[in-house]
Amino acid sequence: MKTTRKGEKLAELLFSEGIRDQKVLMAIAATPRDLFLPDALKHKAYQNTALPIGQGQTISQPYIVAKMTELLLKAENQPQKILEIGTGSGYQTAVLAKLFGHVFSVERIKTLQFQAKRRMNQLNLHNISMKHGDGWKGWLSKGPYDAILVTAAASQLPHDLCDQLKEGGRLIIPVGSEQQNLLCIDRINGKLETNTIEAVRFVPLIAGDLQ
Repeated sequence: MKTTRKGEKLAELLFSEGIRDQKVLMAIAATPRDLFLPDALKHKAYQNTALPIGQGQTISQPYIVAKMTELLLKAENQPQKILEIGTGSGYQTAVLAKLFGHVFSVERIKTLQFQAKRRMNQLNLHNISMKHGDGWKGWLSKGPYDAILVTAAASQLPHDLCDQLKEGGRLIIPVGSEQQNLLCIDRINGKLETNTIEAVRFVPLIAGDLQ
């Protein structure tokens, strides 16, 4: 993966924040975050902070992108087929695509999905399938998945997503309203085993879709 100096500096910052997986750090260093932001915010692209991208949505803090990706890479089933809920700008999608076999990504806001698809083409990332739809419902026809990553906070655990997770699979999802926690959930012997990772702040996972 070809890195940039700004990307490398961001990766160094994330290392100091506790991200240790070298594959994740390399993917962050090789993903031009400025490409995923409005022109007025590009000067903040390599800061470790969430930023608005329009439509009431944000591009996640790089630390959170790296942390969630690292949790997927640590899964025992060595996932390759990933479902992402909430494409947003496509930044997390691009990082995942550099590390996993195929990413299926669902976005409820049509304009964001269109912009993200264009960025994937610019980056020559072709192991991504995108769908405009309701993230609460997942993408049933393409499942089941080795792992699922959700980039918006659900008020409760979405049963449809759990049903689309393979045996041995891992679900990374923020859950909560006022207080949100990032959960790491593994399907083991048909049961869901949940570990709380840390407190987080995400936009809400809203049912339905928008044109």
